[in-house]
Amino acid sequence: MRRLMRLRYLPDLTATDRSSVGDFLRQETVGGALALTAALVAVVWANSPWSGAYADLRHLDLGPLNAEQWAADGALTLFFFVAGLELKREFVVGSLSRIADAVVPIVAAACGVAVPAILYTVVNLTSADGRAEGWAIPSATDIAFALAVLAVVGSSLPPQLRAFLLTLAVVDDLIVIAIIAVFYSSSLHLGALALAAACLLGWWLLQHFRIQLWLVFIVLAIGAWWFMHESGIHATIAGVALGLLTRVRRDEGELVSPAEFLEHQLHPLSAAFAVPVFALMSAGVAVSGGAGLVTDPVVIGVVLGLVLGKPIGVFGGSWLLCRLTRAEIDDDVRWRDVAAVAVLAGVGFTVSLLVSELSFTGEAREAAKTAVLAASTIAALLAGVLLWRRSRAHRMVAHQG
Repeated sequence: MRRLMRLRYLPDLTATDRSSVGDFLRQETVGGALALTAALVAVVWANSPWSGAYADLRHLDLGPLNAEQWAADGALTLFFFVAGLELKREFVVGSLSRIADAVVPIVAAACGVAVPAILYTVVNLTSADGRAEGWAIPSATDIAFALAVLAVVGSSLPPQLRAFLLTLAVVDDLIVIAIIAVFYSSSLHLGALALAAACLLGWWLLQHFRIQLWLVFIVLAIGAWWFMHESGIHATIAGVALGLLTRVRRDEGELVSPAEFLEHQLHPLSAAFAVPVFALMSAGVAVSGGAGLVTDPVVIGVVLGLVLGKPIGVFGGSWLLCRLTRAEIDDDVRWRDVAAVAVLAGVGFTVSLLVSELSFTGEAREAAKTAVLAASTIAALLAGVLLWRRSRAHRMVAHQG
């Protein structure tokens, strides 16, 4: 009788996988540092005597949108386009293409989205002045910051953990992107949506028939973005869709696929420009309210969701699935390693700030953003300590061996 194939949780990586993950980590470390710097500048600027100039910059009209809208709807579209390319690569030729290897990170990501949302909702539904519409804010993991922290303090950790965090963040992005499309879109304009769909179809047809007209590709991408924006669906969804429709597999004699080429060319622009610009335009919250912030159910829900809900969801989902199925953790990895990475998943930042903007206006929006910044900082510091300790433990084992 044929033996059933066991699921491998955090399997060892091939040499090619190690190189790919390593390259991605190095890029994200730089991007995370730049975005963090931009966020710090925004917070200091917004709370300085020159806060009026910061507000004027955010509301500066630049054509059809103001600077803040260009950052959220424009710059982040590039970020989500690169995320879409990464998603497509993972689905077709990466870790998500092997179901046995991907099932546990996928479940962990889903639980890591659901548990923070539930915690936030419970807090806000049981409070007299709660705002339950922000339930998705603590559900997102910021891939750039999380990987940056892991790269800095977890150099001696097994490479499987890096791949796990990358897969987790990719699936997390996909789920939150779907949430934004379904729950955070305004009134739908079918005519504009049809034009956006036509541009996306044109992008796919050019890919399918191997037609290399890059000027046409650029026109179609801009058209898809603008018509998606005008349709009432958040414009960043166009970026994800374009990435998912880009060809990943190489043709015979082809050195790189279109997805590989675009990701290689655009990833530095996304990491060094798009995300920092968004952080500069969105993270500048005026820290005020004192004790009022501490008791605000929106703040409590976001902080509990990111700092507590994320680790519970990611670790709990992973552990339960391994207990209830034939999944096995790799011999080089300990559950304490997974717990440390689960805490790191509570770094929300970029996408959480975006969902805060989509969920609220006025004081509630500023409170939510403040909570995201505080919770992400707490999660990063806690995870940094835990990962450093686990990295030191692995380094000692390696030296003894």
